[in-house]
Amino acid sequence: MGINNSRSWFALVVKSQSEFKAEEELNNLGVQSYLPVTIAIRKWSDRKKEISVPIIKGYIFIYASEKERLYSLEQKSIVKCLFDGGRPAAIPEWQIENLKKILEYKSEVIVENYLVAGDSVKIIEGPFEGVVGILQSSGKERTLSVSIDLIHRSVVVHLSSESVAKALD
Repeated sequence: MGINNSRSWFALVVKSQSEFKAEEELNNLGVQSYLPVTIAIRKWSDRKKEISVPIIKGYIFIYASEKERLYSLEQKSIVKCLFDGGRPAAIPEWQIENLKKILEYKSEVIVENYLVAGDSVKIIEGPFEGVVGILQSSGKERTLSVSIDLIHRSVVVHLSSESVAKALD
C-alpha cells in the first residue's frame, strides 16, 4: 500500500506532565515531532527561573507515516492517537504551520478551548504576516486565535486592528 509511505500530522495524547518525555522518546525513534512550548517564569522561595512549558498540555504532534504513527503509540509516555470517524485524524499542515509561526516570535500567548465565533482573518502586516485565524474582538481589543480543530484548542495573540484583513474562503 502506497499510503503507508505518505506522512501526515497527527495529535498524540500523552500521559500527564509527560510532554517532554514523549518528545524525547519520539526523537529516539526518529519520528518528527512538534511540541509547542513557551517560556514561563517559576518562582521558588530563593530564586526565579525561566522554564519551557508546553502550550497545549497533554498533546504532542507528529509528522509521520502510518508505520511511524504505530511505532509512536508503543512508547511509554504516549496514551493514544486522536481518531475521527474511526480513522487516525490527520491535522491539516497549514494549522501546524500557523501555530509554529505564531510561537516563533515569543509573543505572550494564551491557550483557550476551541473558539468558533468570529470571522476568518489573515494577518497582513507585522511578524505574523500571512497567518490565518479566527478574529475575536471586545471593544478596541482584537485577538487572533490559531486553532488546531482536532484537539479543540486555540492559541491567542493580541493584534492591532489595522494588522488584519478578512480572509477569502
